[in-house]
Amino acid sequence: MTTKRFFLRTLASAIALSAAGGGALYVSSLHAATDKSSTFPNKPVRIIVPVAPGGSADKLTRTLGERLSVLWGQTVIVENVAGASGTIGAGKVAKAAPDGYTLLQQGEGLMLNSILFRDLPYDTARSFSPIVKAVVNPQVLVVNPGTGINTLADYLARAKAQPESISLALPGNGGIAHVAHEILAQETGAKVNYIPYPGGGPAAVDVLAGHANATLITLAAVTEYVRAGKLRALAVTTSYRSPALPNVPTVAEAAQLPNFSVESWQGYFAPAGTPAAIVQKINRDINQVLQLPEVRAQLESQGFKVAGGSSADLAKSLQTEQPRYAQAIKTAGLAIR
Repeated sequence: MTTKRFFLRTLASAIALSAAGGGALYVSSLHAATDKSSTFPNKPVRIIVPVAPGGSADKLTRTLGERLSVLWGQTVIVENVAGASGTIGAGKVAKAAPDGYTLLQQGEGLMLNSILFRDLPYDTARSFSPIVKAVVNPQVLVVNPGTGINTLADYLARAKAQPESISLALPGNGGIAHVAHEILAQETGAKVNYIPYPGGGPAAVDVLAGHANATLITLAAVTEYVRAGKLRALAVTTSYRSPALPNVPTVAEAAQLPNFSVESWQGYFAPAGTPAAIVQKINRDINQVLQLPEVRAQLESQGFKVAGGSSADLAKSLQTEQPRYAQAIKTAGLAIR
């Protein structure tokens, strides 16, 4: 069942309850949820980031968490729960009390995992309440300068002439970077040696140290390293250049693939059953923080593109993107686990 159908069924059940004589009970429950939202939060809020520290998801959540702590007058605890392509952290949130005090940071990986995994510790469509899409961002292909690879053309030429001679650190097996590179490989015939990592932070560290040659990673995770010359950016995966690194071409430009475009995003979810009034309050507050001039400037400087919007907008993204990525995964031949 899709997330949208689940929401519609929940709404229909509430209407049916009222029509059957349970209206007073439903109104009473609605008032109770509203009352809770008026005092929310009255204790610390925990946000689970399902990857290792140091990556873009971690940076985003810590930036927003600091501001939410001030706005709420409560500590926001960022907890990294890495492993199994983010499914361990997501499973932890799915089992949490639906009261708004345990939230999940996730992006398109939540939808990708529903395609790639046969057995998950949660039901993707039923276990989460979308809150807000916070940012969208490019993936960027970067290499250690010691590789001698200066352009995307160099990278592709080596990957075709010497298959699997380039070690590519993946921020998660089967994630958006993996899918994006597989699409690139199909278009160009490039073959690299994929090395999975538990997140963007560890992947970037190993490329910086020369233990891996390259990584395809969310731009915000490596912007500072590129500016400092510690990593060389070859191309971004979006159809547009990033204002954070305007001299870095798109894959479409650098590889002459006019239709190539992969854009990732990061958002926030609550356990299913969290009162709508609390979900709406968290949505309003995150949107408020995202629009603070200093926060917006900080995020855009890192390479994020601020999104925001309603919880319905996030639910719609999950629905509309699923068929596209399902087809990409099928075409790429990525193994279903």
